[in-house]
Amino acid sequence: MAVWVNSTLGAASDKVGGIIQTGPFGSQLHQSDYSDEGVPVVMPKDIVAGQINPNTVARVSQEHVNRLSRHKLAVGDIVFARRGDLGRQALIKPNQNGWLCGTGCLRISLGETLVYPSFLHYYLQQNEIVGWITNQAVGATMPNLNTAILRKLPIRYPPLPIQKRIADILSAYDDLIENNQKRIQILEEMARALYREWFVHFRYPGHENIPLVPSPLGDIPRGWEVRTFTDIADVLSGGTPKRNIPEYWDGDIPFFTPRDAPASFFVELTEKYISELGLPKCASKLYPPNTIFITARGTVGKLALTAKPMAMNQSCYALQGKIGIPQFFLFLLTLNQVAYLKTNTGGATFDTIIVDTFRRMSIIKPPDKIIAEFTRVITAIFEQIKISQQKIQNLRQTRDLLLPRLLSGQLDVEKLPS
Repeated sequence: MAVWVNSTLGAASDKVGGIIQTGPFGSQLHQSDYSDEGVPVVMPKDIVAGQINPNTVARVSQEHVNRLSRHKLAVGDIVFARRGDLGRQALIKPNQNGWLCGTGCLRISLGETLVYPSFLHYYLQQNEIVGWITNQAVGATMPNLNTAILRKLPIRYPPLPIQKRIADILSAYDDLIENNQKRIQILEEMARALYREWFVHFRYPGHENIPLVPSPLGDIPRGWEVRTFTDIADVLSGGTPKRNIPEYWDGDIPFFTPRDAPASFFVELTEKYISELGLPKCASKLYPPNTIFITARGTVGKLALTAKPMAMNQSCYALQGKIGIPQFFLFLLTLNQVAYLKTNTGGATFDTIIVDTFRRMSIIKPPDKIIAEFTRVITAIFEQIKISQQKIQNLRQTRDLLLPRLLSGQLDVEKLPS
């Protein structure tokens, strides 16, 4: 039986001459220093589900990277959010080598001779560790993490070969998850491209024989109509049960809020759940699968298709197609109208979409026959997206069951087959 060492992150760092440091101060990196191109700078907002989202990172020129070279990230480093939603961290991969640790983040670099980077990355994901970090954070309004707190963080690790074996097992699940995520991205882009081809560029089957005619929205195929959005879809509201009545909460009904808006098309899990008692006490119905939710306050215009029955709060609308308007077609149409919705918001304090926004929004409605033909083509793509998303959910559940057992030593990897 392997011996596990009880230590702290600071002690482990000191033992190998490691680094635990904050990112550059705000005075070292100004808003005017950022540019559209250059080297990515990792901020807390970019750390999502243990990874860095490359689509949201800001960038700076090489000149600023050279000036802030002590904050450059290397393969195997861990970058930690030090404010806001604490416990978020990501392992730096080979394609992220040389990126910058940004303001609002901390960098951990321990090398590979004592604590294996991937092992530490998974160790820090444990609920008890995230809870410890959250409890130690300072600041009443905005909890903050600092190097002194991170140095005190208790860690427990076995010999390196066992660390690597544990990391390899968990990484195998993450690799499968990533492969399915890439497949979803490809399928979603196929769906968007197909919609644009048919209904924006008007290159649908048989278009060669249909002339374009003038309309208030420009030239459109003969037989197509300019309608308002509410001619083709119902816009429905949501609400929140009273928070001070515990019986209304922590049930089995997913309760969608803008925080749950997914990066992909479908939403399956939510941060909060309500009970059967809570459902009739809010202004939301239990919406069926494939209902479209759109965020309407604050960050507006984020869309989600429900993968299962869900309720939602008052910061969203539910969109359901009227007769002859399938949900997948309506979803892609709405997605194509997001730019309009974002530029036609109201609200004195923050951006808000109101029902009148949808009533005023003009759209191009194709004949029912073309919508039905498009839906036959597109449904197979959406079903494949659902299947891949379910695989991801199953892989995550299995990984999350294994993680605490492996990292506590309860599951002895020396007894597992290679």
